[in-house]
Amino acid sequence: MGLPTADETANMAEMEMQWAVKAMHHADTYMKLLRAVGPGKFRLCPIEDELHADFRKNFPALDVARLDESEFKTEAAKAKWREFMTKYEGRVADYNFGTLVRIDCAGEYTESNSMFAMRTQFLCIEIARNKEGLNAAVAAQ
Repeated sequence: MGLPTADETANMAEMEMQWAVKAMHHADTYMKLLRAVGPGKFRLCPIEDELHADFRKNFPALDVARLDESEFKTEAAKAKWREFMTKYEGRVADYNFGTLVRIDCAGEYTESNSMFAMRTQFLCIEIARNKEGLNAAVAAQ
């Protein structure tokens, strides 16, 4: 397998731009929903309660108020998350699609307060934030 051609490189740049636009749209929509409806007053996915219980069983000490990127980016963390998320293939829409998640739940989506995550990770974190009352401050802004 060789290096990509110039045409393929242009396509990759276009794909990255499309992903970025979709991710920002998702982030904007989520923040509008938090503010309009309120945290915990809507469901992020049909299996929200099951996902939250399994998340807290497997990641009991993960601080969802302020994320530590090392709990997602190290090789050991990636392996643990991969094993966890695989259970939800076919049950969570776009379970491994890349998206953005806020690092500090009290803040907006900004370049310094966002990190890349998989859709299942986003759901686990935001469901926990909603159920644990952590999104109340940002929803009131």
